[in-house]
Amino acid sequence: MTETAQGGNSSWSPERSAAGGHNPYLIAFVVSIATFMEVLDTTIANVALRHIAGGLAVGIDESTYVITSYLVANAIVLSVSGWLSTVIGRKRFYMICVATFAIASLLCGFAWSLESLVLFRILQGLGGGGMATSEQAILADSFPPAKRGQAFAIYGVAVVVAPVIGPTLGGWITDTYSWHWVFLINVPMGAISLLLVGTLVSEPSSAEGERERLLKNGLRVDYVGFALVAVGLGSLEFVLDEGQRDDWFGSNLILGFALASAFCLLALIPWELTRKDPIVDIRLLGKRQFGSCFLVMLGTGAVLISTTQLLPQLLQTELGYTAMLAGLALSPGGIFTLLLMPVVGNLIGFVQPKYLIMTGACIVTFAMWHLTGLNGDITYSYAAWSRIFLAIGLPFLFLPVTTASYDGVPPDKTNQASALINVARNVGGSMGVALAQTVLAQRQQFHQSRLSEHMAPSDIGYQQTIEAMTRYFQMQGSNASDAASQALAWVGQTLQKQIDFLAYIDVFWMLAVIGALMIPLALILKSVDLAAPAKGH
Repeated sequence: MTETAQGGNSSWSPERSAAGGHNPYLIAFVVSIATFMEVLDTTIANVALRHIAGGLAVGIDESTYVITSYLVANAIVLSVSGWLSTVIGRKRFYMICVATFAIASLLCGFAWSLESLVLFRILQGLGGGGMATSEQAILADSFPPAKRGQAFAIYGVAVVVAPVIGPTLGGWITDTYSWHWVFLINVPMGAISLLLVGTLVSEPSSAEGERERLLKNGLRVDYVGFALVAVGLGSLEFVLDEGQRDDWFGSNLILGFALASAFCLLALIPWELTRKDPIVDIRLLGKRQFGSCFLVMLGTGAVLISTTQLLPQLLQTELGYTAMLAGLALSPGGIFTLLLMPVVGNLIGFVQPKYLIMTGACIVTFAMWHLTGLNGDITYSYAAWSRIFLAIGLPFLFLPVTTASYDGVPPDKTNQASALINVARNVGGSMGVALAQTVLAQRQQFHQSRLSEHMAPSDIGYQQTIEAMTRYFQMQGSNASDAASQALAWVGQTLQKQIDFLAYIDVFWMLAVIGALMIPLALILKSVDLAAPAKGH
């Protein structure tokens, strides 16, 4: 048995559990409610942007600050939530976050202007950023190591399925009622979560002991570390979200935020390594096991979030699907993820996490490769199966990575580990979306320049196409002049559609490469002693 395994297993006992004598599976369900609410709200808000812009009489570009403001606030709190959870108390901090999120959602629902909505979204992001860290730490303390995979399976349903049903639900809410209800539905869910958590969840003795240790000689706040994290990650989120719209480094604003982010994140490394009580324990990233899990989670977040945005966008802009129908194309994938989560959760107790991660990475790579077969004649079934293939692979990535990331992490560091893994998922998602949209725009320009070369009147193929389509429109009843104009318009539309499909194919090739890179990363992971937890427990 490895030393890590021994340390990780001997440190857990029922007396130190966050379940407080209740069934731990009930605790897993309870803490997943708020996560589902928070992740669902993010994807629903994306769908409702056009309705929000219309309702508040602002442009679409201005309305995007509704998303950016939330992501920036979320990233800032998420990165320091491990420290805050330890200082304030895990259960107390979690309930403060849920209450803040619910109250901010109520205020968002009654926002009277874009400025007020952005302000309330910042407040909502501050509440949402702290929830995931506390939830995962609560789960890690509620279950013995051998059963953590099953616990994270329940939690994973909320994290992975919510983005899938978000576009469909968001489209239905905004079409049937109004964009205000996108935020107002969080209020009753937040109230239910607060009631159940307050009643059922306990503060584990290990968390209380760490809190007492921190406060024993007076609270020492790492103000410099907090400032570096806040400016570094906040600026990074702004650059990733607004970069494509503002021409990246062609914009002085984007360049300024990018330089600020780079300086702060680089300065954070030596500063935090020399602190006795760092606000972010980046030493964890230097550990072979945790560092590998962090990188795999970056890739998982990139593929999951970027495809969740790209597929509905493709179906709506190129194939004429409604927002709701495009969302429904993603829904079958959610069902497969829901069914596979408990299966993979059980497999974690018998199969090495690194092999499960390799399996998931291979499936995700295949799913992205399958999407490179795009053309103008794809059916609803093709789109649905593309998402199903990806949905099959995600549980094999998300659950083993989340579980393996806690291997060898002492109980007093679970808050910090949880914060960093969630930072990886969120930042990876933002990076994936930014990279996908940038590649899409650049490849559209490339393919347009290449295909337009064949649009010259001297090109034989172009001449034959124009003649054939002119005859076709004449057969439909148009006169010679109108038929010629219609033929030119048809060729232009067809060319643009081909350009768009080729650009999307290039994006999916890029995501396939990201999936393939996760395979060797999985091999770096250490083997976990699967039998030891059972003995210890």
